[in-house]
Parts: sequence; C-alpha cells; structure tokens
Amino acid sequence: MRVEDLTRKAYPDSEIVPRSGGELNTVFEVRRSAGPQLIVKVYAPESTWRQAKEIHVYGLLAHELGDAIPQVVHAEPPDKTDETDETDAFTVLTKLDGVPLSETSPPDWRPIYRQLGALLAKIHSIRQPAYGYLTDHIIDPLPTNSQYMRRQFAKKIDEFHGDPELKQHIAQYVDQRAALLERNVQPVLCHNDFHEGNVLVDPNTWQVRGFVDVENAIAADPLMDLAKTDYYSIHDDKAKLDGLLDGYGELPPEWRERTTLYRLYHALELWDWLHSIGTVDPLDSIAGDLRSILGITRNRH
Repeated sequence: MRVEDLTRKAYPDSEIVPRSGGELNTVFEVRRSAGPQLIVKVYAPESTWRQAKEIHVYGLLAHELGDAIPQVVHAEPPDKTDETDETDAFTVLTKLDGVPLSETSPPDWRPIYRQLGALLAKIHSIRQPAYGYLTDHIIDPLPTNSQYMRRQFAKKIDEFHGDPELKQHIAQYVDQRAALLERNVQPVLCHNDFHEGNVLVDPNTWQVRGFVDVENAIAADPLMDLAKTDYYSIHDDKAKLDGLLDGYGELPPEWRERTTLYRLYHALELWDWLHSIGTVDPLDSIAGDLRSILGITRNRH
C-alpha cells in the first residue's frame, strides 16, 4: 500500500496535501481538524539512511530544544513482505508553525538573530564523542578537530575543478592557518545548515518558532555552524551578526580567524557540490566569495 493511502487511512478526516517531491523523498502535510498538524516524509529505498539520521538527530535535540523542533510521532522501515505491494519507509513528524525567515522582511533583524544565536547555543550544548559526519552514528570518526578538518579540506580542495591558481591559494591559506584547527577540543552537535530558509518565524510577532532540516548535521567545532550561518545568511549585515553573537554568548578569543577559515570551507564545499550536479551559473560568484575570503583579486591576464 502506498504511504499516501496509509496516511489517508490513519487520518480519514484530514486533508492530505503534497508538499514537495524529488528523487530521494516525498513530503505530505496532514491538515487535521483536531490535534497537531503533521508532516509525513517518505524515503526512497536508497535513502533510508536519511530516515535513520533524522530520527537520531531529532532525538539528540529533543531534550534541549523541545517544541523548537519537529517531534517524531511515528516511523516505519520499508515493508517488503509482499513484493507486489511494497511500502516505502516513512516518518511522521509534528509540523512547526511559522513561515521560513527567508520569505519575510522583518523591521529589525537584530532581535530575530539574537533568538537564532540562543538556539545555536542550545544545539551546541549537546556534546559528541568524536568528529565526523552524522547518520545514526558518526561515520569515520576522528578524535581531533585538526584531523577532521584537514581531511575535509583535502577532500574539498581535491574536488575543486575551477581556477588552478585559486585552488593553490586555498591550499596555501589552509596550510598557513592549520594551527587554528587545534584550538577546538570538544566536538558538539552542529546543525550544519542553519540559515534563514530552515528557520521558521511568526511574521506577526517575529518570534522564532524553531528550525527544520537536520540532514546535514555533523559532530564538529561549534564555530562551523556560526560560519555557515554567516556565509549563507548574514552577508556582512551588522545587525544580523551582532544579534547572533549577542544571543549565542561567549566565544573564544580567536573566533573571527576560525570562523573565517570555516567560511572558506563552506564556500568551497558549495562550489564543489553545485559543480557536481551541473549547476554552473553561481560558480563564478562563489569563486568571488572564495577570493574575497582569501583577500586576493582575480588574475586578469
């Protein structure tokens, strides 16, 4: 039986609305007349690890974040008992109220980003046993941030197929600042995609309702998260940055240098990913971001 049909059977008096689709999963919204609104995520057979990751990460977050994250109501693995009527894996989650921050125009960004900083601080209070990529466990865990980030930089630099001179500058920049990677000694849970598109707000009160999409979560230096929020959403906006830092709390003395190094990583990773899927239009702009972070100009000859 299809998951959509199962959902209609479980919630017969509800409206089932397709939210999105793609190669890896399909999403339905369950609009109930009574009780919390729900989201049903259906996972293609090759991406059931995403289901396991989502359940694991939301479980890690549940105690500290409470209603600021979706709650896992029910989860089912793929049912292959009947080859003629196979059911994909699916997870039922509570639906957070609000609209994506990226779709709004607040009168004052600072108080909103103060709330985002406080949320990030709560996420980062959740310690992890090692550094690495998360699913329902840490894949290829490493004991130090230096080992982990050196591995990540080496991989992303190798995958960079843009300007060879820029590639060389990136490698040199990382080598010259590698000592910064040793400053963090405690891995924590990082959302690793904490930008305005994944944050939900009430557009009437400008209260942040929570965040979604933990698919990129890692165990890492908490400044990796601040750097990604900075690169993806802040864009030199002083009100946003001041609010984020105010809400987050105390930072290490060299936080600017480490965050700059991590912004370089996030820009490099984004360039590599877009190139790998054939999305070439933004690549020149991202290369410009890389040069700006490095403090160099494009060679015109």
